[in-house]
Amino acid sequence: MAAAKKQSPLPGSRPKGARTEREAAKRVREMFSRIAPRYDFLNHFLSFTLDRAWRKRTAKEFRRILRRTDARMLDLCCGTGDLAFALEHERLKSFRDRGAHRMPIIGSDFAQPMLERACQKAGVAKHHAIFVAADALQLPFPSASFDLVTAAFGFRNLANYERGVREIARVLKPGGEVGILEFSEPTRGPLAPIFRFYFRRILPMVGGAISGSLEAYAYLPRSVSKFPSPKELTQLFKSNGFGNVKAYTWNFGSVVLHRAERI
Repeated sequence: MAAAKKQSPLPGSRPKGARTEREAAKRVREMFSRIAPRYDFLNHFLSFTLDRAWRKRTAKEFRRILRRTDARMLDLCCGTGDLAFALEHERLKSFRDRGAHRMPIIGSDFAQPMLERACQKAGVAKHHAIFVAADALQLPFPSASFDLVTAAFGFRNLANYERGVREIARVLKPGGEVGILEFSEPTRGPLAPIFRFYFRRILPMVGGAISGSLEAYAYLPRSVSKFPSPKELTQLFKSNGFGNVKAYTWNFGSVVLHRAERI
């Protein structure tokens, strides 16, 4: 009798009705493609513009890498490019010679409408980041290509978290770092019930009405509640080639930066 196939201890995102990883990925791609026109406005509106501060703070955590002109960086699940732009801005601040040659930051996403908006924003603001279509579970880059891999509020949507971590490990150079910024559902503290009420009731209703996609903004709180805890994600990193794993909790426990180093 054949041995049973080992299952990932942390299955990935499963939008309502999706039975397989392929169906889950397809649903996620379709949802984010639909909401792309209103994505930036809703991110800022629903977070009271705090999402900008979280991305800037994330970029500052990686200044040691950003100040290197030869460093190669990849922003996964980049959406409309805001974290890539925050990384670029922080990088420019760290250079004495702003005209120095530097490797462009690469942003990747599998939702084409998101990438189109990222490219438009880059053109208007004269950013140097470049954007490519890519599936985070099967990246089109050679092994050991990057010094830094980041993701902001997108890793949670992967159809298989363990495969995602393994792919990040594959494309990172030894000693390279990963930073994953994600929502988390606070379970303790006086603000925890207020956050859960807002996130589960108010946000889906407002986001769905403005974006025209009730499905996408009903999916959001469900995906956050099912996302691995910092402790679980730490173990996932450690078991897939990473060390020096840390988790920084912000905004009363509702946002976490997961950071690790490729061994």
